[in-house]
Amino acid sequence: MRERDLAFLLHDHLGIARLAERARFAGQDREVWDAVIETARHIAAEKFRPHNRAADLDEPRIENGRVVVHPEIGPAIAAFSAAGFAAAHHDEALGGMQLPWVVTQAAFAHFQAANLATVAYPFLTIAAGNLIAAHGSESQKQRFLPPLTDGRFFGTMMLSEPHAGSSLSDVQTLAKPLEDGTWSLSGTKMWISGGAHEMAENIVHLVLARTPDAPPGVKGLSLFLVPRYRLDADGNPASENGIVLAGLNHKMGYRGTVNTVINLGEGAPCIGELIGARHRGLSYMFHMMNEARIGVGSGAVALAYTGYLHSLDYARTRPQGRHPDGKDASSPQIPLIEHADIRRMLLLQKAVAEGGLALCLEAALLVDDQRTHPDEAVRRDAGLLLDFLTPVIKSFLSDRALEANDAAIQIHGGAGYTRDFPVEQFWRDNRLNPIHEGANGIQAIDLMGRKLGQADGRSFELFREDNSKTVAAAKMVKDLTGLAEALETISDRFAKLAERLLGALRDDPRRTLANAAAFMDAAGYICLARVWLDKAVTAEDLLAGAAGAEEKAFLTGKLETCRFVFAWLLPRAEPLLGLLESGDDTVFRMRGESF
Repeated sequence: MRERDLAFLLHDHLGIARLAERARFAGQDREVWDAVIETARHIAAEKFRPHNRAADLDEPRIENGRVVVHPEIGPAIAAFSAAGFAAAHHDEALGGMQLPWVVTQAAFAHFQAANLATVAYPFLTIAAGNLIAAHGSESQKQRFLPPLTDGRFFGTMMLSEPHAGSSLSDVQTLAKPLEDGTWSLSGTKMWISGGAHEMAENIVHLVLARTPDAPPGVKGLSLFLVPRYRLDADGNPASENGIVLAGLNHKMGYRGTVNTVINLGEGAPCIGELIGARHRGLSYMFHMMNEARIGVGSGAVALAYTGYLHSLDYARTRPQGRHPDGKDASSPQIPLIEHADIRRMLLLQKAVAEGGLALCLEAALLVDDQRTHPDEAVRRDAGLLLDFLTPVIKSFLSDRALEANDAAIQIHGGAGYTRDFPVEQFWRDNRLNPIHEGANGIQAIDLMGRKLGQADGRSFELFREDNSKTVAAAKMVKDLTGLAEALETISDRFAKLAERLLGALRDDPRRTLANAAAFMDAAGYICLARVWLDKAVTAEDLLAGAAGAEEKAFLTGKLETCRFVFAWLLPRAEPLLGLLESGDDTVFRMRGESF
């Protein structure tokens, strides 16, 4: 992450200084927050980035029944925890710093950009701790939160099964009640990241399962806290808990994160504790899943960002060819960046990476508003807008980040297709992000089928209001008026389409949702354009008082990238809107036997 870019987003653009006025963040200021981010930058560079390639080549393996991971992963996570990042947002009473979520996520982005596979372990642990803090009993919080936040215990989530990837309504893992109030679990879980290793004293699994009296479908799922080792009376790991490693999944990328198949209750009882109420498991798990989905988007953006910086450096230093009108073969070759098509691919990456980071930090600021804003109405609206943006961040940004990584490879030419340069690994690592934590097709169905009409349409109304506020601000800037009008026109068109789709969803949901992917991408391009126009307003304001050529170039880059987004990317939404408006049902009509 570029230091100036992050400062621009947090302080110039989002204006997070106002958070210091809230009671939870009393005594904090920019100096404190910048120091936290600088610490993250240092640890990411010193402990995470150096083994990114090594862990990709040295993927997890089983030796003597135990998982062995690359030896530098454990010390990196220990440094992360020792610096307080696992507990940074938690209460001071729990050993946390009570930092704003937007600050913790800005810091976390450095770890994601340096080594996404290694930081996946604390990412899952933090999310598990957040779920327990929100929905666990006081006893569960007392016994499990301290070791999760200080890095002694790691966390995972166990949802999928061999026969049920994203189809959670088909989960079959069974939880039977025991006389002492605990539960005995049996079943097989698949695709469990961080499910088995020796880097922590214990692994706390959050498991979706069915009770014997459960109704069918997702309404019958309950959530259980299932540690790898049962705790003794003092809260220390003791005996094994019937959690058996059945195998590893060997992946294209993201290899440093061990991915497991786990059998529960094989050979010995697997004992768990119910979290919250019976048959409310999925609603509790959404606390962790939604956090994970935003994390997937931000991780994808981080890989797009680091790929952009690598390809930018290569384009500036690699001599190659001459201008189209340069006919003198004896003249020196020019740097790649002098070629217009290379700049096009760099602009694409810059648009996705910097625009995506801005959107992810906006989402993090919404989390802070949802939790700490003094006005109840603002807290409610922040949550509703966050609900609408979450599938866009997860799905649209992960798709566009993959496109950005593809451009990074292309800029490197043949060298980018080799393992001599890291850009091919960034693409492989990023290819998982459109798949896990709810495949992008499912996210599209969620956006159109649920979030569009959520709270009587209030979530979508807030999305529209965001666009309108940006349009109004941009119209006050002479050089941005045309862009503001373009965003206003397509936003109005999208809003009219949304009204029609709500009716179609009531009348024929299956046919209508067949085009959900088009709706997702249209929403994503409009959202990306709004983010960039918003940033352009900030850049124009700063440019008037900018001192020095470097700062002026930085701000001019924001403005030119915004124009690129409106010229090259926002127009991609036009045919998508046309398809949705036409009601085309080609995808719906095509039968399986006709392929």
